[in-house]
Amino acid sequence: MAGFSRSDFTLEGFRRQLANVDALPQLCVLGLVSGVMTGAVMVAFRLLLEAGAALYMPDGNPEGFEALPPWVRVLLPLLAVSVIGVLLYRQKATARKLGVGHVIERLTYHQGRFPLRNWLNQWWVGVVSVLGGLSAGREGPAIHLGAAASSGLGMRLRLPHNSLRVLVACGTAAGISASFNTPIAGVIFAMEVVMMEYTLMSFMPVILASTMGALVAQLAYGNEPAFRIPEVALGSLMNLPWIVVTGLVIGLMAGVFIHLARHAFLGGLPLWLRLGSVGVATGALAWWFPEIQGIGYDSLAAALNNQLTVSVLLALMIGKLLITALTVAGGVPIGIIGPVLVSGAATGALAGMLGGWLWPDKAADPGIYAMLGMAAMMGAVLQAPLAALMALLELTHTPHMMLPGMLAVVVACLTSRQLTGCEGFFVSSVRYGMHPLQQPLMQALSRVSVPAVMERSLVRTERMITLEQARQRLETNPTWLVIERSSDDKPVLGLKAAELARWLLEHDEALKEGAAQEEELIDLLEIPGQRLEMAPIGLQSTLSEAFLKLQDNTLDALYVIHGYRPKQQRISGIITRGAIERYYHYTDTRHSDPRDPTVSQ
Repeated sequence: MAGFSRSDFTLEGFRRQLANVDALPQLCVLGLVSGVMTGAVMVAFRLLLEAGAALYMPDGNPEGFEALPPWVRVLLPLLAVSVIGVLLYRQKATARKLGVGHVIERLTYHQGRFPLRNWLNQWWVGVVSVLGGLSAGREGPAIHLGAAASSGLGMRLRLPHNSLRVLVACGTAAGISASFNTPIAGVIFAMEVVMMEYTLMSFMPVILASTMGALVAQLAYGNEPAFRIPEVALGSLMNLPWIVVTGLVIGLMAGVFIHLARHAFLGGLPLWLRLGSVGVATGALAWWFPEIQGIGYDSLAAALNNQLTVSVLLALMIGKLLITALTVAGGVPIGIIGPVLVSGAATGALAGMLGGWLWPDKAADPGIYAMLGMAAMMGAVLQAPLAALMALLELTHTPHMMLPGMLAVVVACLTSRQLTGCEGFFVSSVRYGMHPLQQPLMQALSRVSVPAVMERSLVRTERMITLEQARQRLETNPTWLVIERSSDDKPVLGLKAAELARWLLEHDEALKEGAAQEEELIDLLEIPGQRLEMAPIGLQSTLSEAFLKLQDNTLDALYVIHGYRPKQQRISGIITRGAIERYYHYTDTRHSDPRDPTVSQ
C-alpha cells in the first residue's frame, strides 16, 4: 500500500487529488459537506417561508390561501408580479435566470460555476412567488440554492472544475431530499435530470449528500412522510388497461403544458402586459378556487385521501396546470415540480372516479389513481421516469404501487415524447437551438482536470539566449521549452527540448572553438523543430474546457497557468491535443509517429 505524505493532507494536495478521475474519497468528503450545507440552506428557506406566512396567512400556514378573503387572494398575485417586475426586471437578463433550468445551463456551459447575484435573487423570488399566491413550488428554488451554495464552496476553495460538477449534483440531490424527505428520489433526480449521466464517481458522493440533506431536514422537521395516506391496494388487474388510458391522458397534458410554457407569443408582449396577465389570470381563478395558489401540497394530500370535490379536482387538473404554464411563459421564474405533482394527482383522482363509475366492482380507489397520476405527470414533464418512481415510493411509502406506477409513468413519458414531441421541460428550457447535453466524449473529459494529464517537465525561456544559457535550460532534462515573447500580443510557443538538444549536438565542433562563441545568441525560433502556438488555461480547468479551447483556437497545445494574481502567475505545465487524445483513446505510443511533437520522447 502506498504511503501518505504530509502534502496529501494539505488543501493544495486535496486539489491535486481531485483533479484525477479516481478521486472517490475526496469527492465523498465534498458530498458530506455539501449535504450538510444544502440541508441547512433548505431549512433556512422553509423558515423564511414560514416567517413570511406568519405576517398575514391564517395560522402562519404558507399554504392557507383557502382561509383568506377572496379579495386578498386576488390582490396577492398582482402584488407578487409587481414586486418581481420592479425588482427583478430592472436587473440585466443574465441575473434573471433562476431555478433548475439555470442550474443545468451553468453545469452544461459554465462547468458548474454560479454567479452570486442569481443566487441572492433566488431567495426572495422564491419566497415572493410562493407566498404571493402564484402557482409555484419550492423545489426549483431549493435546487438552485443548494447547487449554487455547494458550487460556491468549491469555488471558494479553488477546487478543480471537475469537482464542481459533482458538487452541483450533490447540492441538487440534497435540495430535493431536504425538501421532500426523499433521499433516493433526490439522488435519481440529480443524476437523471441535472447531471444526465450515471457514474460510480458521481453516485457515491451524491448519495452521501442526499443522505445528509435529509438528516438535517429531519432534525428540523421530523422524519414523518410527506403525505399520510390510508392502506390501499390495486385489487383487480382489470385496472391496468384504465391505468394505461390514464397515463396516455397525462402524457398529452404534459406535452400541452410544455408547449404552452415555451410558447413564444407571450415573450413578444410588453413586460407589463405579460406580468399583468399572469397576475390577473391567477387572481381571477383564485377567487373561486384558492386551491390553485401556492405549492398545493395540502390539496395534493387531500386528493390522495379522496377529500376533494370534482369541481376542485377539475380546477387543479386544468386550471393549475394552465396557470403554471402561463406564469412560466410570462417570464416569472417559478418552481414547477410542486404544481405538476398536484395537477397530476388531481387528474389521476378524476380518472379513478370515472373508473369507479364505469366499473364499480373492479375499479381501484381514486386515491391510488391520484398517486399514479402524480408520478406519471412528474415523469412526463421532466422526462425522468426513474426519479418519478422513486418519488412515488418515498412520498407515499407504498412499495406495492411500484408495478402500476411503472406502467403509468412509462406510458405518460412515451406519450409526451412521441406524440407531442417534448423532450423534457428543463431540456427544452435551456436548448435555445444549441445542444445542451454533453456528448459521451465531453462527459468523460469533464470528469478530469488538466493537472491529471499535463506535462509538468518544462523550462521557461526567452526567444534569444546564449549557448551557455541553452545548456543550462537543458540541465534538468525538461520535456518542453516554453518560449515567452517580447509582447503580450505574440503567442507563447512550445518547443520540444529534444529539438534544442539535437541542434546543440550537431554544433559540438563549433562550440569547441572558443569562449567568444559562448556569447553568441541563439534564436529559438530559427533552429530546426516544430513550434506549437499555445494559449493559457487555468489549472482548475477540465479536459473538456481544454479540448474546446484547442478546437476554438485551432491550437495543438495549451500552457497551464497557476496563481490568482496576474503578475504572480506561473506556468505549471503543458497540455497537448495528443495528451487529451491519449487519455480517452489509449493510443499505443510504440506505434505512434515519432515526428509527432505532442508525443513525449
